[in-house]
Amino acid sequence: MTKGKGNRYPSEFRESAIRLAIESGKPVAHTAAELGISADTMYGWIKRHTKPKQTKASMREINYDTEEIKQLRKELARVTQERDILKKATAYFVKEMR
Repeated sequence: MTKGKGNRYPSEFRESAIRLAIESGKPVAHTAAELGISADTMYGWIKRHTKPKQTKASMREINYDTEEIKQLRKELARVTQERDILKKATAYFVKEMR
């Protein structure tokens, strides 16, 4: 008989264990041993618990940053073009005054 992947522990227990492991200041393996679970299980819970939230927030930041970079590049191109035109105009008028 093979062992299937099921939820052996209630979600409330997992959440409490994660909170305890993160906030206790003790090594995760030590907290896991105190709770009677394997360190690998605890690390897996922590990874699954923290990763999705960071990923969603990171994706929003990346999308925002990408849009901002596009806008800034467009504005830089426009300002560079304006500067070049003003340089040429200045050179032309200086030449005319002489």
